[in-house]
Amino acid sequence: MEVPTLTTERLTLRGWREDDLAPYAAMTADPEVMRFMGGPVGEDDAWRQIALFTGHWELRGHGFWVVEREGAMIGRVGLWRPHGWPGLEVGWLLARDAWGQGYATEAARASVEHAWRSTDVERLISLIAPENDASARVAQRLGMRPGAGWSIRGEPVIIHALARPDAAAPR
Repeated sequence: MEVPTLTTERLTLRGWREDDLAPYAAMTADPEVMRFMGGPVGEDDAWRQIALFTGHWELRGHGFWVVEREGAMIGRVGLWRPHGWPGLEVGWLLARDAWGQGYATEAARASVEHAWRSTDVERLISLIAPENDASARVAQRLGMRPGAGWSIRGEPVIIHALARPDAAAPR
């Protein structure tokens, strides 16, 4: 499947390439970046994640994009629904030097808009650790509201949800 490229005012969201491994591995090796994502991972596991993300696009027709700012990878964002997930998730993860600049909200908003255009889901979710205040603020800026709890690999998360706006017609 060809992954669509999305552009925002400051960012490009694009499909994965093999040369994304080094910057992605550096990002996922950072303990602070991975604090709420199960902890840092090494280069081999970073490669496996990229392969997983690429396969998700093929199987589901949506997935995580690479987030670029001026040609440099600053993170990943996109639509995620692995087997057993409680709904179609909008997820984001940015390198530490990209924090606090509105990039997560900007990229996630583009993902939300893409979801409303390309899927028929009635709601989008984000699964956020209770202590992850920064991601909860991103979800709030997207219009999501916290609700029920859930668990990922034994770790509690809060399901933040956003209903499809009445004006957004499914594909």
